[in-house]
Amino acid sequence: MEEVKVGIIGLGNVGSGTLAILADNADQIALKLGFRLRVAAVCSRTVASKSVPEALGPIFKTADWRQVVERPDVDIVAELIGGTTTAAEIIDAAIAHKKSVVTANKELMALCGPEIWDRAIRAGINLAMEASVAGGIPIHAVLREGISGDRVVVISGILNGTSNFILTEMEKRGETLETVLAEAQQLGYAEAEPSADIDGFDARSKLSILAALAFGEKITPSDIYVEGIRRISPMDFQYARQLGHTIRLICGAQQTPEGVILSVRPALIRASTILAGVQGAYNAVWVKGLYGEDTFYYGRGAGPKPTGVAVVSDLMRVAREIRSGSPERVSPFAHERLGEYKPVSVTLQKRPYYLRFRVNDRPGIIAALAGILAEKHIGLEAVLQEPCDTKHDLPFVITVEKTSEQSIREAVEKMSSLDFLLEPPLALPMEPPL
Repeated sequence: MEEVKVGIIGLGNVGSGTLAILADNADQIALKLGFRLRVAAVCSRTVASKSVPEALGPIFKTADWRQVVERPDVDIVAELIGGTTTAAEIIDAAIAHKKSVVTANKELMALCGPEIWDRAIRAGINLAMEASVAGGIPIHAVLREGISGDRVVVISGILNGTSNFILTEMEKRGETLETVLAEAQQLGYAEAEPSADIDGFDARSKLSILAALAFGEKITPSDIYVEGIRRISPMDFQYARQLGHTIRLICGAQQTPEGVILSVRPALIRASTILAGVQGAYNAVWVKGLYGEDTFYYGRGAGPKPTGVAVVSDLMRVAREIRSGSPERVSPFAHERLGEYKPVSVTLQKRPYYLRFRVNDRPGIIAALAGILAEKHIGLEAVLQEPCDTKHDLPFVITVEKTSEQSIREAVEKMSSLDFLLEPPLALPMEPPL
């Protein structure tokens, strides 16, 4: 059977990993497909300096992505440059030229993926995006097809490997976030400007996509509450350990009678749970279904080869469709059409909370804080204080009974004006056991 030809745009980590897999695993891919998947063209702004595996044979190389999209012998365009500007132009042009598209672009798919899919349907081509979330974990395929007969009620996961690496190293070694972040940058886990990772925006884009798949709603990333890890310190891990917990940047989506509550934020999770064992740059997703109940997915969340596997798998899926001519494609968003999402505020969510304080010590502090909690109808659970050499910067923790996010915010706002506090209280939800 005639081979299917691919054009790869972007030869960074993911593009290079994809090419390596297509070269090394070509025979196995052909056995699975029944035909060859051949790279016909590659594009990079620095294409002259890029190494392309010789095993792929003669390939057209260019620094102009338009030359790849417009080539008549390219059946599938793989957009692997990321971002939301040039990448959008590439995908729009590919659709206009009736080329199917494979992408690893979480930002673009989170912002306007459903609209791109609508255009793809009208053009009679396919769109695949497995590599946009969780690297080598096939979580899209799970939600789209593997457990599509279930009704998802909760998703909870670790979707940013950089933040997870930082938090787990802080926990193991007692180092500050700044120290571990610098190491992560040297190792290539974190960018020179790391805000997308440590402020939660990368994870927010990924959660937006997974929530659309799970709940059939068009999710706008800006509607998701996001809080990063900048305020987490080694002392928080000490107190969390006393409570039998650890701290992770948790992406959560919960179906409630009012709608879906979405958040990306650091939270305390029990040390005995499976998510607590996710270390380093790994990702994990726990899914609770109404009928099938609990399933868990774990693997490398980034890297050239794991993400490249997801890209190549998408290329194979799209190539099969091109060859079979199937008119009934499964939407990459798992639903024929997505509903219009009406945000449900995270302030409605109810959890126990961990409140960490740094104070200039004096009599009456606990009484003042307890009085504010009582005023907001928040029950005090426990007070923890590690030994400290100085009374001028004394840390301690109060845990409180289950209450609403709104009540905690009101209490923290009132506490922040107290003159003995050195900084506003740090409030972290304590997640229920998985």
